[in-house]
Amino acid sequence: MTDKNNIIDRFISYVKIDTQSDESSNSTPSTEKQWDLAKKLTEELREMGMQEVSIDENAYVMATLPSNVDFDVPVIGFVAHFDTTPDFSGTNVNPQIVEDYDGKDIVLNKEKNIILSPDYFEDLLEYKGQTLITTDGTTLLGADDKAGITEIMEAMQYFIAHPEVKHGKIRVCFTPDEEIGRGAHKFDVKKFGAEWAYTMDGSQVGELEYENFNAAGVVVTVTGKSVHPGYAKGKMINSMYIAQDFINSLPRLETPEHTEGREGFFHLNGIKGDVEETKLNYIIRDHDRQHFEARKEVMKKLGAEICKQYDRDCVTVEIKDQYFNMKEKVEPVMHIVDIAEEAMERVDITPLIKPIRGGTDGAQLSFMGLPCPNIFAGGHNFHGKYEYVPVESMQKAVEVIVKIAEITAEKFRK
Repeated sequence: MTDKNNIIDRFISYVKIDTQSDESSNSTPSTEKQWDLAKKLTEELREMGMQEVSIDENAYVMATLPSNVDFDVPVIGFVAHFDTTPDFSGTNVNPQIVEDYDGKDIVLNKEKNIILSPDYFEDLLEYKGQTLITTDGTTLLGADDKAGITEIMEAMQYFIAHPEVKHGKIRVCFTPDEEIGRGAHKFDVKKFGAEWAYTMDGSQVGELEYENFNAAGVVVTVTGKSVHPGYAKGKMINSMYIAQDFINSLPRLETPEHTEGREGFFHLNGIKGDVEETKLNYIIRDHDRQHFEARKEVMKKLGAEICKQYDRDCVTVEIKDQYFNMKEKVEPVMHIVDIAEEAMERVDITPLIKPIRGGTDGAQLSFMGLPCPNIFAGGHNFHGKYEYVPVESMQKAVEVIVKIAEITAEKFRK
């Protein structure tokens, strides 16, 4: 359906552009270099013949593929993000192409002895005989989410080249700063104008997700009293010891390394402190909204109890909600999930419907009035040097996009 070489060339042209986002920045996009890919995509959309191509002051790129049927079909959308994570270098990405993968170790970097091995990454064995694109061991790859962008662009190119394939109006959008949780913050849902959409931002073939964590960030500030240690008896209050009490009082088995599926957790992901003040950075995650709220209460009450124990206001707990489970917004319109599931089955993919142990732009967009399940983009081992993507998985994702549009038109034919 789609030419493998075209996909490879397009994907590599995108990943070679450094688009790493920066959570310490307050601008949108958070880094100037994200404009490089945003502008390239804008030009490519115009050149291929897409309509209503726009790029706004925050680098959100939108475009339209007009309907080619004479009856009303709901406007649907496809969304992907062009930034890459701050967690690992995205500078000088040098993709390696592994043809006809033989199921053995892949040497990413001989000099540094960096090996992508199926002994550790068992998923590799599912792609024997396929073409893999890997890193060179020194950077991430950027399949998260430049694979998604590639697939949307290839699908639009296919529609334009094949007008016999019937579809309604399709909107596409490419966003900045998803990796730092801001991908949907300045998304103009009204301008986008779709009834529903799909983010192409999942991992392995078949993933179809409409549940994600409810999420909050927590800053626990512990204040102590610094006194010269030689004269500290009865006077010094060491904030780090109090912080340790707080840490040890939370359920030890309700942490990321001990949970799976729909199980929630408390995650301590940063500590900075001295005698006078210690700050603990936590995230709270839970699929169940009631459990999520209960976790927030646990942390507030724990702070209050420690203050009571020390008979002073020594602990403050600041909690900020980050995003919510899109399930409550998608379930009332489950036909949008059913269409995606049917599309996968029609192209011989077994749908893998499971909760996301994380977040997605689709969660925020769903609460902004644009229900938005998440579909696989095909990559594995995101955010690091072992990242790879099978080209055949990207081809399948293109087929799913096309089939979703076809099925939507079929279902609303009068």
